[in-house]
Amino acid sequence: MISVQKIISRKIMRVAIIGGGINSAVGRAHVAALKIDGFFKIVAGSFSRNNEVNMSSAVEYGVDISRVYSDHKQLISSELGKIDAIIVLTPTSLHTIPVLDALNAGIPVICEKTLTANIKDTQLVSDTLISNKGFLAVTYNYSGYPAVRELRELINSGQIGEVLHFAVEMPQEGYLRTNLDGKRLQPQNWRQADEQIPVIYLDLGSHLYQLSSYILGVRPRSVFATEQSCGFYPVVDSVSALVKYERGIIGNFMFGKTMIGYRNGLKIRIFGTKAALEWTQSDPECIKFSYADGRIELRDRGVGGSELSSSRYARFKAGHPAGYIEAFANLYVDIYHALIDYDERGAWSSTEVFGSEHSLEGLKFIQSMHQSANSASVIEIG
Repeated sequence: MISVQKIISRKIMRVAIIGGGINSAVGRAHVAALKIDGFFKIVAGSFSRNNEVNMSSAVEYGVDISRVYSDHKQLISSELGKIDAIIVLTPTSLHTIPVLDALNAGIPVICEKTLTANIKDTQLVSDTLISNKGFLAVTYNYSGYPAVRELRELINSGQIGEVLHFAVEMPQEGYLRTNLDGKRLQPQNWRQADEQIPVIYLDLGSHLYQLSSYILGVRPRSVFATEQSCGFYPVVDSVSALVKYERGIIGNFMFGKTMIGYRNGLKIRIFGTKAALEWTQSDPECIKFSYADGRIELRDRGVGGSELSSSRYARFKAGHPAGYIEAFANLYVDIYHALIDYDERGAWSSTEVFGSEHSLEGLKFIQSMHQSANSASVIEIG
């Protein structure tokens, strides 16, 4: 049991948020997750370029309006020394400048994925991070699910034997959804224009790359992909790919926003020589375990002795499902401990928190996938 004294003496991290106003789904998710376990307190922000949204967000998030700023530069200059970290929740294409400015000011940064929209900017951020000996964590919330962490443990412990192949998919329907009058729903403006790497890769493909890297711990070697534009031409909105990995593992990726019937159909399947595993986000606390002898077993949070049933995730009893926000909160607890290490030692390491190096590798991967689709050829990944 954690002592009262330890709880009282625990440092609360004071954070400021850039972007993520109340009109932002990702903002609400981060704010809710930050508040679950009490490790963080939101004390300042520049939540929106729209003044009304900016101030309304402060009120809803519990931030004193005297510490709300019209832009990130004012925030950084006014809050330097008063905050422990800045969280960047703007659209991906607007990440680079606030991340660089915060790092150059010596402020630790937590950034929503992907770190930037292109390899050049991510390399610049990485170089700036190193030169300033700074702190940077990039949030990929799906690996915060206890069941996803259990998948990794089952593989590392050898329970499914040697991994042969896997499939990760994230079908969504948003670009073909209509309202009750038959009018197609409009995505945010920043999603309606592709740049060097199409938004669909940054939005969904980066998640699937991170999940495969996190769970399997192997690097991709080559990729062959196809892509389509079925919703808002010429924006790419659906991708399928075959990927060859180290150790001969074969991976299948499928993601997009024109798959009617799926709000967010995230699914992971891993096939080994002894057994296979399957997890879907819509049933977040259950793993399907299929053995080579034909037995099928369902494991949930009520099964003892596993990562899935770890006491750190037991905010609710088994049978009261935890989900998307709790996964974010789990990740924020890991980020908190990484920040504590950084404060005390000037360095940190974590198997759960990813930084600029992973972001750079991920961008190179999804760019190779896009290049493969454009050239209709296999692309080798260095």
